Amino acid sequence: MKNVLVLGAGLVSRPLVRYLLNVPEFRVTVASRTVSKAVKLIDGHPQGKAIELNVKNDAQLEELVSKCDLAISLLPYTYHVKVAELCIKHKKHMVTTSYISDAMKALDQKAKDAGIVILNEIGVDPGIDHMSAMRIIHAVENSGGKVVSFRSYCGGLPAPEANDNPFGYKFSWSPRGVLMAGRNDAKYMKDGEIIEIEGKNLFRNHWPLHIEGEPEYETYPNRNSLPYIETYGLKDVKTMFRGTIRNTGWCKTLICIVRLGVLDDTERDDLAGLTYSDLTRRMVNAPDGVTTREATKLFLGEDASNDVLDRLEWLGLFSSDKLPDEPTYLDVMTARFLEKMSYKEGERDMLVLYHDFLAEWPDKKKRITSTLVDFGIPHGDSSMARTVSLPAAIATRLILQEKIKITGVHAPVLPEIYNPVLSELETMDIVCKEKEFTL
Repeated sequence: MKNVLVLGAGLVSRPLVRYLLNVPEFRVTVASRTVSKAVKLIDGHPQGKAIELNVKNDAQLEELVSKCDLAISLLPYTYHVKVAELCIKHKKHMVTTSYISDAMKALDQKAKDAGIVILNEIGVDPGIDHMSAMRIIHAVENSGGKVVSFRSYCGGLPAPEANDNPFGYKFSWSPRGVLMAGRNDAKYMKDGEIIEIEGKNLFRNHWPLHIEGEPEYETYPNRNSLPYIETYGLKDVKTMFRGTIRNTGWCKTLICIVRLGVLDDTERDDLAGLTYSDLTRRMVNAPDGVTTREATKLFLGEDASNDVLDRLEWLGLFSSDKLPDEPTYLDVMTARFLEKMSYKEGERDMLVLYHDFLAEWPDKKKRITSTLVDFGIPHGDSSMARTVSLPAAIATRLILQEKIKITGVHAPVLPEIYNPVLSELETMDIVCKEKEFTL
């Protein structure tokens, strides 16, 4: 029997845990701060075990890692390196769905020396995006061509029938993570020029996105796209862009939310007893005798169109509702967004992933697209949960069954990883559909 340790029991973990429990030779331990969540995931399965874990308890964490064959970290990304160092110490494999940080990358040689693989970025974005992209890139290169432009877009959204609020958005993963991502700087390449965007201006850089068979979306840059030139081996590329997909209107509204300053995560002791209107008036220095909406419009100027103000009003920022008992502005907003934009029982989410390549050969040019549109299961797993956690689960099985034999710190950009993972995802109706257009 192989022992798999799953650290964390959050929104996306259920499909992974259920997949691994159905592998006959696996025993699965789910360790979570909230043990009731782990118990629910195991659901009485004879090969599963749920335990309570305080990840700051170094001795307990090390004991758990030492007893497993592979640790899957679904913890906040700040803990991944800590887990990785324990996996190296005890020569245990590791899987995460998070981006490879510089600190994680620095562990590559130590992981090789320990004879283990630390496989990161094996979710959906990052994850399926890498794997579906590399399948196309390698096919182009193997036929004598080169990729000169690559644009990739991904977003989790409500399914059309569940898209019933003015933001066009609902949360299928951490709302705090979504809001914090709105503060990220961004960098990409367009026609050979490096474009850099400060976090405060992120949402001012958005554009319409047209995908065949889909409604019009909008997209904005997703972090730093440039490292993926090296990751994907695109030495001839002149355009490299990774973007986030949202429904139209999200970016205009988030411009204003950022400008209001309510994404600040500084701990405060002056929020007790305030209403949302009190908070907004504080942020915009509202004069007496002026309504909160009017004061907000004056503060935001031309950014505050009527539809944006309507969304802020729907969110409750002008209301007399009391603030939740949270320590920071960011946590207050996280709680409000989650309250107003959660999925109702039985509603479906959707995941849209779209690649757009330009490729050249000595005698021709082609545009190649790859499109994945996946829906959640009513009263079952969300699309976000399936597409994030199933690639990690499949990779875990392949590693423990010695079908993936690499060592070191990796993303899933090698054929021995992406081919079997994508093939198995297709049996679950998670399919990237590719099209070619001769230019």
